[in-house]
Amino acid sequence: MAAQTSPRDSILARARYLKSIFRIDEATEMLSNLVKPGVMDEGALSELADCHFQGGAYEDAAGTYFMLSSRQPSNILYRIRLMQAFFRLKAYPQSIEAGRDVLHLDSIPAVMCYVGDAFRLMEEADSALWYYRRSLALRPMNESAVTKAVNILIAKEDYDDAVAVTDAFLADDPDNTVVEPLKGLALYRKKDYGSAIKVFERQLELGNDIYPIHFYLGQSYWQTNVVYRAEEELTAAWQLDSSDVNLAYAIAAVKAEGYRPFEKEVKPWLDKALEMLQPDPAILSRLHQQYGLGYYRRMDSWDKAIEHYREAYRYNPEFISALSTIAYCYEQKKDYRLAIQWFEKYLDVARPGSRGYEFAKASIDHLKGQVFMEVSGE
Repeated sequence: MAAQTSPRDSILARARYLKSIFRIDEATEMLSNLVKPGVMDEGALSELADCHFQGGAYEDAAGTYFMLSSRQPSNILYRIRLMQAFFRLKAYPQSIEAGRDVLHLDSIPAVMCYVGDAFRLMEEADSALWYYRRSLALRPMNESAVTKAVNILIAKEDYDDAVAVTDAFLADDPDNTVVEPLKGLALYRKKDYGSAIKVFERQLELGNDIYPIHFYLGQSYWQTNVVYRAEEELTAAWQLDSSDVNLAYAIAAVKAEGYRPFEKEVKPWLDKALEMLQPDPAILSRLHQQYGLGYYRRMDSWDKAIEHYREAYRYNPEFISALSTIAYCYEQKKDYRLAIQWFEKYLDVARPGSRGYEFAKASIDHLKGQVFMEVSGE
């Protein structure tokens, strides 16, 4: 004669079924009624804790798993769930403690990554990196751990180590479209632009047609003076994401370096950047400098060049060469008195004995002669 199922077991079975079809609230209510004060029903508590976790009630889940792990300290599952519940609550120190308790019982790479993530979110990069490295020693092909470790190394400006970590992964997965771009970024930041170009070009061959690939490839070409390729790649980046004011400025600057027509090709990009700009004196100064340079090179728009160089200097008073450039523009307009005034402003802030200082002094002497000739009618 078959043994009868107890009411408790029937409730547990029903609750598990409800949980399996995502009727979490009903399962939680049934299990809560099954748990009695002062009675340690591990099976019911375990199912209830899982319902709390799946239902997003992480405080209740953490409390229940803490109780279970206290009663069963060797139960790895309870401790992992406790670690995860604390992590979801953003209680990172408690999550780290729970994770370390797990690692005392078993060296699980995924748990090492959890602990690393908690340290990273607490902005303790060195500790995070240590756990990511431990995880990778056991599971080298963990793309997520490699990515996080390399991003930390790049932020720390440890570019050689970042490249070494990516190379270890890429030895077995050379065409990876997540890790290899990070290698390219590390090489770019290291100023190894030739190697960075090879990486990013290879990614384009693999069809990895995303914004960072085009952006950093364009920047790498710009740094190696391959201006036409820089323009192509930066423009391609713009087609994918037109929200970066620095990219608009970079395209304008690249076009200016290629001596493209200012009004037709350079100015429109400066205009885009200016329209997008949040008030940032450094960027505003650079933008006005490029405007001024464009008008200066035209040799027939001195007033506009003066206007923009004055703005560039206003936003960045350390840009003192703007003063001598303004003076030169006035000289070209044959307004010698104003030219002298601006050269004198330059001398007030320039370093005595520098090339610019000597040039301004000589220019003032020359311009005073011009003024004298005007006055004397010669």
